[in-house]
Amino acid sequence: MTGERGSAVVEFALVLPLVLVVLLGIVEVAVVARSEIQLIHAAREGAREAAASPDTARAAAAVRSALGDSGRNARVLVRRPAQVGQKATVTVSLRHTIAAPIFGGFSVDLHAQSTMRIER
Repeated sequence: MTGERGSAVVEFALVLPLVLVVLLGIVEVAVVARSEIQLIHAAREGAREAAASPDTARAAAAVRSALGDSGRNARVLVRRPAQVGQKATVTVSLRHTIAAPIFGGFSVDLHAQSTMRIER
């Protein structure tokens, strides 16, 4: 019985780093998913603005506003034909850097695109 006394502590010490890495990975996946959802929302905001206004700069500003602080690093492409009834398309790209140094700090490219019919 005395030989098995510290085995639970040793097993815990061996498993703990693995559990922490898995938890950190889950958190990083959640952060990337949140960024992707935010990017999709920003593309929709830009497409809504592009459909209502002929000024493509306003659509790009709407995208950057919806993204907040990360909007300054986003690449925004607005395609808006001059004819009413055609489709305005907003494409947004953003490079998201993984924060955890355990995973090497690699980057993930996120993209979102939204299309709406031009109203005016």
